[in-house]
Amino acid sequence: MIKRVLSGLLALVVLLVVAVTVNTLRQGSRQIDVPAAPPLAVDEKAVAEKLAGAIRLQTVSSLTDPEANAAEFLKFHAYLQERFPRVHASLKRELVGGYALLYTWTGTDARAKPIALMAHHDVVPIEPGTEGKWKSSPFAGEIRDGFVWGRGAWDDKGNLIAQLEAIETLLAGGFQPKQTVYVISGADEEVSGLRGAKAIAALLKSRNVQLDFVLDEGLFIADGLMPGLTRPVAIIGIAEKGYISVVLKATGTPGHASAPPPPGNTAISRISAALRKLDEEQLPAAMKGVAREMFETMAPEMSGFQRVALSNLWLFGPIVQKQLEKSGSTNAMLRTTTALTIVQAGNKDNVIPGQAEAVVNFRIMPGETRQTVLAHVRSKVGEGIEVTEMQGAVDPTGISPTEAAPYQTLNRTMRSLFPDVLVAPALYVAGSDSHHFTGLTDNIYRFSPVRVKPEDLPRLHGTDERIATANLAELVRFYHQLLRNLNAPAS
Repeated sequence: MIKRVLSGLLALVVLLVVAVTVNTLRQGSRQIDVPAAPPLAVDEKAVAEKLAGAIRLQTVSSLTDPEANAAEFLKFHAYLQERFPRVHASLKRELVGGYALLYTWTGTDARAKPIALMAHHDVVPIEPGTEGKWKSSPFAGEIRDGFVWGRGAWDDKGNLIAQLEAIETLLAGGFQPKQTVYVISGADEEVSGLRGAKAIAALLKSRNVQLDFVLDEGLFIADGLMPGLTRPVAIIGIAEKGYISVVLKATGTPGHASAPPPPGNTAISRISAALRKLDEEQLPAAMKGVAREMFETMAPEMSGFQRVALSNLWLFGPIVQKQLEKSGSTNAMLRTTTALTIVQAGNKDNVIPGQAEAVVNFRIMPGETRQTVLAHVRSKVGEGIEVTEMQGAVDPTGISPTEAAPYQTLNRTMRSLFPDVLVAPALYVAGSDSHHFTGLTDNIYRFSPVRVKPEDLPRLHGTDERIATANLAELVRFYHQLLRNLNAPAS
């Protein structure tokens, strides 16, 4: 009897091994092979100088004051006119919402749906006290050691300069797009995009514009960021998380610290218990949707157990998920994240405050909503805690299809220019201006071919922001080839 049971178990193990092996081997590469793009000579030094000059203009946006740094924004607009004369002679330029820019490059086919290239020109401020930690003054626009240094080099003036340079080059060669091209550059993306991108989206909607696709900032070419991969990966954001901040308020009886009430009865202890509950009992993670598609796309490019595990998520999904949850960046792909960001209570060391307040920020997964997050919060904090939603919350976007023609055009463009780079869809866990365009197209993608290594991640909104001059030239080639590919017949 025991022998029969052991024999049966062994047979099951053998069948499982065979099934896993066969399934792993049958998962062929999803990378497409396309001819190399025609070479394009880019004056790397000249483009770097254009970006450096743009960085010197301190276009720091403000949520509360639309006129903050207005003179710098106007100087920036004039600078673009000076450095890109063909663009400004051939494209229609409009100012929207104060300082946002809308360029229109009219296409030859009125029936073809237009496209929109986006790149904001406002920047975040420098954190006080960190100015001296920069290798180059943050607004000096210095070119050194093969990089352009300064605030906005990566986020997001580099993209705007590359887009305009690509169009300038195409105009010089007599190129005319088949479909109308909008170049959209917000001046308040870093503080919500309500005055810029949202207003431009409303303006286009009032003109009955329906877009073929939108391409905005977001993800990048990840080099050394994906465990198990030796090649860089162009991760294209096909969906964007939602955003909500929730204010929690607790009350208690104020009094002298020499005679405190029993444990758990002060405002601080109540708010602390609520925060601990939210931090320890977060919304569940899952290997599904965009994250699953990304890992299944990457699986055939890996080796060893990682390839086996990702090719057989039906079996190894729980193991893979646990590993991914250990890292902040990969955990954010799997769940609505919870971040405790602000706590305020008390104003004197010997006084028990009667009120305590905290803010918790959530980045919402597609498939969930602001309402499901609020329901989760209320279920965890319990009675006695006031829960309110802060302004500025947005639901997650829809998921743009990878089988759609615009995604495939991006894919072909990348593979033709960067044959060593893999391409995969991904979830954008931060925010961009593109979410304001949800009603104008089903195809919104968040990507630019900025090469990013692990040591570069802290530079985004941090110290020593920079972009390689060679990489900046690659951005120009990317936008140039993308626009050319839109005129090519579908294959």
